[in-house]
Amino acid sequence: MDYKEQIDKERLPRHVAIIMDGNGRWAKKQGLARMFGHKQGVETVHNITVAATKLGIEYLTLYTFSTENWNRPKEEVDALMTLLVDTIVKETPTLMNNNVRLQTIGDIERLPEGTRQKFLGCIEQTSVNTGLTMVIALSYSARWEITRAMQEAVRLAQTGKLRPEEVNEQLVSSLMTTRDMPDPDLLIRTSGEYRISNFLLWQLAYSELYFTDCLWPEFTEEEFYKAIVDYQKRERRFGKTSEQIH
Repeated sequence: MDYKEQIDKERLPRHVAIIMDGNGRWAKKQGLARMFGHKQGVETVHNITVAATKLGIEYLTLYTFSTENWNRPKEEVDALMTLLVDTIVKETPTLMNNNVRLQTIGDIERLPEGTRQKFLGCIEQTSVNTGLTMVIALSYSARWEITRAMQEAVRLAQTGKLRPEEVNEQLVSSLMTTRDMPDPDLLIRTSGEYRISNFLLWQLAYSELYFTDCLWPEFTEEEFYKAIVDYQKRERRFGKTSEQIH
């Protein structure tokens, strides 16, 4: 079945977020070390970015490395950081050719200095692009983000710039790392897990959720298009009735 042909280009999600899960399990199935799974996962990132660009999706956010992932064995974390920066540097010319802008959300101050500087350099280089915005959620967790927002609200209150009655949803959203982008319309999670895993908890309030048993290295362009088709079959009411929507 050709899912791409079924997609209504007039009803695309503006923002798709993906929890890329299953690299390690895919490697284990192949009898390989976990890093081979991460390397194969990088190929999937490339393919899905191309697919999103072809469709004309505006934002693609990829959950790349959580704050909890710092607790993994040091050897794996170091190898992941090396793979990350090498991949981003290698892919930057492709991002430029495809008009893709790179951004990040997360506590990147925790990254090794060399990795962080190279990453920021790639973000700066692609900042002139006007097509798909690819957001790398790196050293990110939603609880870290919400805690950070609360700290900023307290600082504003202490300096007399914020009163309790001024705290509303718009104010909270403006303190999030995603303040310059729309909330995700669609969240995809691979590998058969059915949880959010501390990802964009504030922003996913009205997102459509799509779960697939595919491990991330097995998630093809066609699987991505399938998720978009499934999304377009749903009625997004945002608390209203069907009659109000139609």
